[in-house]
Amino acid sequence: MTTTGESLDAPAPEVRIVGPPIMVPRTDADDRGRLGRVRIGQWFSLGGLIVAILLISSLAVAGVAIYRQSMIRDTVTERIVPAALLQPQLSGAIGQQDTAIRAYAASGDPASLATYRQKIAEQARTSATMRRLLGGVPGADRSRADVAALDAAAAAWRTKYADPLAATVRQGTKSSSPDFGEQPFAEIRSTNAALQKDQTALYGRFAARLKARATDVYWSLAIAVLITVLSALGLAWLIRRAVLRPLSALESSVGAVAHGDFAHPLDVHGSVEFVELASIVDGMRQRIMEEWRFTSEARRRLDDQATELRRSNAELEQFAYVASHDLQEPLRKVASFCQMLERKYSDKLDDRGRQYIDFAVDGAKRMQVLINDLLNFSRVGRLERREQTVNMQACLDRALYSVSQLREETGAEVTADELPALPGDQTQYTQLLQNLIGNALKFHGEEPPRVHIGARRDGEMWEFSCSDNGIGIDAKYGDRIFLIFQRLHPQDVYTGTGIGLAMCKKIVEHHGGRIWLDVSEPADPEHPGTTIRWTLPAGDDDD
Repeated sequence: MTTTGESLDAPAPEVRIVGPPIMVPRTDADDRGRLGRVRIGQWFSLGGLIVAILLISSLAVAGVAIYRQSMIRDTVTERIVPAALLQPQLSGAIGQQDTAIRAYAASGDPASLATYRQKIAEQARTSATMRRLLGGVPGADRSRADVAALDAAAAAWRTKYADPLAATVRQGTKSSSPDFGEQPFAEIRSTNAALQKDQTALYGRFAARLKARATDVYWSLAIAVLITVLSALGLAWLIRRAVLRPLSALESSVGAVAHGDFAHPLDVHGSVEFVELASIVDGMRQRIMEEWRFTSEARRRLDDQATELRRSNAELEQFAYVASHDLQEPLRKVASFCQMLERKYSDKLDDRGRQYIDFAVDGAKRMQVLINDLLNFSRVGRLERREQTVNMQACLDRALYSVSQLREETGAEVTADELPALPGDQTQYTQLLQNLIGNALKFHGEEPPRVHIGARRDGEMWEFSCSDNGIGIDAKYGDRIFLIFQRLHPQDVYTGTGIGLAMCKKIVEHHGGRIWLDVSEPADPEHPGTTIRWTLPAGDDDD
C-alpha cells in the first residue's frame, strides 16, 4: 500500500559506511626493561621449550625407572614367588614317598604303593614347573641347580632303596629289617634345605632391587614435580609482568571510556602486543564516537518519519472508509437501476437485453464483494490487534454459522478435533477459519463435502489443518494460491475474488505463524482433496 505525505519525498538520511579499524604499525613502545622489546609469544615459546625439555627428561627417567620396577615386580610375582611356594610342595612330595614306601613295606597295602607312585609323579611335575619358572631369571642358577640335585638325589634313593624294597614286598620275600636308605634320604633333606636357602636369598636380592627401583621412581617424580612447581612460579611471574600489568592498565582506560569518558585516550605501556591492542581499541573508540553522531542523527530522522507515517496511515485509514463508501454507493445504484429497468421494461426487452442487464447487476455485486474483501485485506496487520485469549472452538462455531447456508446447499459434513485457546484476535481467527472452510465447501467434487479441522501441539506452536475431499490442488501451485487475486479456475466455474487464501496467509503471519499447502501423497488418489496447514503461537495460558 502506498502512503502519501511530504516525508516520503524527502531525501533518505545519509548513511556512512565505516570500515574496520586501521592496523597501526608496530612500535618499540616503552622499553621498561628488555621485556618491552620482546613479544609475549617469544617469551612463552622459550620458557615453554625449556620447561618441556626438563619435564620430558625427568619424565623419561621416571618412565624408565617405572618400567624397570615393573619388570622386577613381574619377575618376583610371576616367577620367584610362585617357585618359592612350590618348594614346600616338592619337599612334601619327596617326604611322602618315604612315608608311603615304609607303609607298603610294613603292610603290603597296594594303596600305599599307589600313593608312592603318585608322589613320584607329583615330584616330577613340581620340579619341572619350578625349573620353568626359574628359567631366565637372573641369579637363579643355584636354585635351578638345587632343583636338579634334589631330583637326582631322590631318583638315586628310589633306584637303590625304594624300588627294590617295593619289588621284594610284591614277591613276598621282604626282610624283617629292611633298609630304607636313611643316610641317602638325609642328603635329600640337606639338598632341600639348600634349595630353600637359595630361594630365600634370590627373593631377597630381587626385593632389594625392587626397592632401589622404587627409590629411583620417587626421585624422578619428585624432580618432575619440582620442575612443574618452578615452571608454574616462573609462568606466574611472566604472566604478571607481561600480561596482567599491561592488561590492568588497558582495563582501566577502557573502563573509563565505557563509563562515558569518550575523550579518554588509551595510552598503555608494556609489550608490543598490548601497545598495538591499545592503539586498535583507541581507533575503535574514535570511530564509535563518529558513528554515534551519525546514528543519533539517523534516529532523529527516523523518529520524524515514524511520526509522519502514523499520521499518513491515519489519513489512509480514513480514506479507505470514505473510498469504500463512495465506491459502493454508485455500484448499488447501478445494480438497483438495472434491476428496475428489468422489472419495468422486461416485456419490451428481448432475451439478449435481459441478459445484458443480468451481466451488469452481477458485475456490480461482484465489484461490491471485491471492494469489501480488499478493505478487509488492507486492515489485517494495519489496525491494532485486539490481543486476548481466544477460544478457537468458539471461532469455529461462528465460522460454521457464517457458512451454514453453503453447508446446507452442499450437504457438507464438518468435523473438528478439540481446539485450544490461543492468544490473538478473535475476529481474525474467525475470518481465517471461515475462509478455509468456505473454500473447502466451494471446491467440492461430485460427493458431498467432508471437511475436518485438526489441531496438535508442536513445541511452542499449535499446528492446525483443514482437510477436505474436494477436487484438490496441484502441488506446483502451492505458493501461488496464497497470492492476492490468484485464481486457479475460471469465474464461471467457481466464483470468488481470489483474496480468501491471501487474507488467511496475512492473518497467520500477522500472529507469528506460517501457512502452507500439504503436498504429501493423498491416501485416496481418486479423491485427492486438499489439506491446508498453519501454525499459531501457543502462548503461556493455552489449554
